[in-house]
Amino acid sequence: MNSDRIRLPSLLEKVKSADEAAALIKDGMTVGMSGFTRAGEAKAVPLALVERAKKDPLKITLVTGASLGNDIDKKLTEVGALARRLPFQVDNTLRKAINDGQVMFIDQHLSETVEQMRANQIARPDIAVVEAVSITEKGYIVPTTSVGNSANFVQFAKQVIVEINTTLSPELEGLHDIYLPEERPNRTPVNLLKPDDRIGTTAIEVDPSKIVAIVFSDLSDSPSNALPADSETQAIADHLIEFLKQEVDAGRLPNSLRPLQVGIGTIANAVTSGLVKSPFTDLVQYSEVLQDSTFELLDAGKLKFASASSITVSAPCAERVFGNIAKYKDKLVLRPQEISNLPEIVRRLGTISINTALEFDIYGNVNSTHVNGSKMMNGIGGSGDFARNAQLAVFVTKSTAKGGAISSVVPMVSHVDHTGHDTDILVTEIGLADLRGLAPRERARAIIDNCVHPDYRSALNDYFERACAKGGQTPHILREALEWHINLEERGNMLSKG
Repeated sequence: MNSDRIRLPSLLEKVKSADEAAALIKDGMTVGMSGFTRAGEAKAVPLALVERAKKDPLKITLVTGASLGNDIDKKLTEVGALARRLPFQVDNTLRKAINDGQVMFIDQHLSETVEQMRANQIARPDIAVVEAVSITEKGYIVPTTSVGNSANFVQFAKQVIVEINTTLSPELEGLHDIYLPEERPNRTPVNLLKPDDRIGTTAIEVDPSKIVAIVFSDLSDSPSNALPADSETQAIADHLIEFLKQEVDAGRLPNSLRPLQVGIGTIANAVTSGLVKSPFTDLVQYSEVLQDSTFELLDAGKLKFASASSITVSAPCAERVFGNIAKYKDKLVLRPQEISNLPEIVRRLGTISINTALEFDIYGNVNSTHVNGSKMMNGIGGSGDFARNAQLAVFVTKSTAKGGAISSVVPMVSHVDHTGHDTDILVTEIGLADLRGLAPRERARAIIDNCVHPDYRSALNDYFERACAKGGQTPHILREALEWHINLEERGNMLSKG
């Protein structure tokens, strides 16, 4: 069995237990770990590190591609093992520790983390822990369900731990396209002209002498926690599909649209699922994450090809896809996230990027990350990489939250992740606002008329009209601009007055 998964004989002697491998991680280290949106993370080694930390406390800086599954962030937080975390997370326990100031969280555009490492602006990993399906005859690492930042971590780290996941078929080999840009300032253009181009290798190249431990694991990825579409998310999908039909009719898009990028989560996944019954054909994806909706589109014959950095799907979808990977393999590719999210490629391909907002304001500024301006949710992820460079930057959200106590459209966002300069289309279940070519006052009119819940429309109209009377290119009443958020914080409802 070992020789099937480890095809370089000299590495067979590096096989160790998870506990032995975890012992190589020392207090104060920077650890680069595979994993992107709960897919392809190392599992046995970090869980062994949790057990060790219960008896022998330590603190590490943990750098990943994006979020981890199997409650790894939660468990590392509970034993106090995280001093610093970047660039993205989705765990409730870690989120609380971040907002309490116990863990220092660095929220980054997902294309930038390894660029900063490459330039020695942030610490490179002392050790990399990377999940694989196998190791090749040359000692190269074949990733599993994500690439993320793994290839860079392996390149930068002094030591490498490989965790081989035996629940996944070795047939995953060939799915990946590993390409790393050269050092700046002499970097050549990335010669990826279409989403289905392959420009790299199928495994992560590494000097085998850097591999200090190989651990076998039989732990699966955590399934996606995206919920099925409801009436509101279906309405959002319907509005967006109708808009895209109009773009095709106007000759601004072909019937195959442009390469689609879809952020992680219930709303964005539901919007993409809605394309199954649309008139569009020969679609392609150039995205960060492939979700259930990707495979619905493939199975329906709507999608020709999908490129991303990870596959994050529900348990039934995982069984269907990974149990028959040969059916999908020639239609998929997984890349390093600095390539899947590279602004150069996103701009050149002309993507249609669909991401989720927590809130947006009447001028099109979007908050993706902070509740009431202060409390981190998950992080900006890759939405900024795409929004600023997409042909169409779309943000979607339900018009209200918390049973109507919160309006997702506000006078001024409490935190800005994407300025109005980077947003083209805003959609709620109420309707769609096309902001292209509009000045701020025109944007406000389009957003209030089309996206705001009726319970909040008159209040926003009143604010906007009084702000316009005061004047300015982007009219605001500063004493009132964040009053809704103050009401929510103090009274539990944005429109509450006392």
